[in-house]
Amino acid sequence: MKTMQQGWLSNWLVKHEVVHRSLGFDHRGIETLQIKAGDWDSIAVILYVYGYNYLRSQCAYDVAPGGSLASVYHLTRIQYSIDNPEEVCIKVFAQKDNPRIPSVFWIWRSADFQERESYDMVGISYDNHPRLKRILMPESWIGWPLRKDYITPNFYEIQDAH
Repeated sequence: MKTMQQGWLSNWLVKHEVVHRSLGFDHRGIETLQIKAGDWDSIAVILYVYGYNYLRSQCAYDVAPGGSLASVYHLTRIQYSIDNPEEVCIKVFAQKDNPRIPSVFWIWRSADFQERESYDMVGISYDNHPRLKRILMPESWIGWPLRKDYITPNFYEIQDAH
């Protein structure tokens, strides 16, 4: 059986008995961790205090039809040199029937529009987000357009494309 290599952050979380799962490293050598939704807010604070003060990006995707949804956070720590930042990727999964994840808006303000877009397109509710409402689709829109089980409604374009 092949054992997965863990990075320093995963080892630190194990040492402090924080439940997580290492998903390995991407092609750039950035460690990816899976965190339970219930633990995300406290782990986010730990990462911020440790120096991950820049939320590079946040996105969400539908893992599989009938499966779960994932919210992905790319965090950066610039300690001594802007040329050599430390990065980590955090994946937080939620069940489709009640997709709720704690918002990190209060830690990284740049999560504002990114979490709103994930809510609008995939349907993940970010608890304690101050303005969680649709950002791209009209408020009256039904459904979540980027879910794999989304069915496009029948409607006709009112304006010409030109």
